[in-house]
Amino acid sequence: MGIARLYTGDDEQSHIEEMNPESHPELTALQSATGIVFRTVEPGYFSDWHTAPRRQFVITLDGEVEIGLGDGTVHRFGPGQAMLAEDLTGQGHTTRAVGDRPRVTATVPLAG
Repeated sequence: MGIARLYTGDDEQSHIEEMNPESHPELTALQSATGIVFRTVEPGYFSDWHTAPRRQFVITLDGEVEIGLGDGTVHRFGPGQAMLAEDLTGQGHTTRAVGDRPRVTATVPLAG
């Protein structure tokens, strides 16, 4: 399983690409972080268009989420999946907790 990277493209829209240690060896290096935050949101929780507040890993521990992009696509992530959120500018993305279980995440803000 890879890591999904959420980033802002030259078109100022958020995009998602799949990263894995073979194609992105920097993922295997120790990265500096400022802490960790655990969060729970109930199914149906919706956050309208927003950008990531900072570069951060968001790891879904339980439940599922749908990330909506400006091109109309929706990407679903579940337990054990990690995302590197780097869409700090532009239109951003939407976030919706789906399914019948609360979504539990661990967010790790990256330093620098």
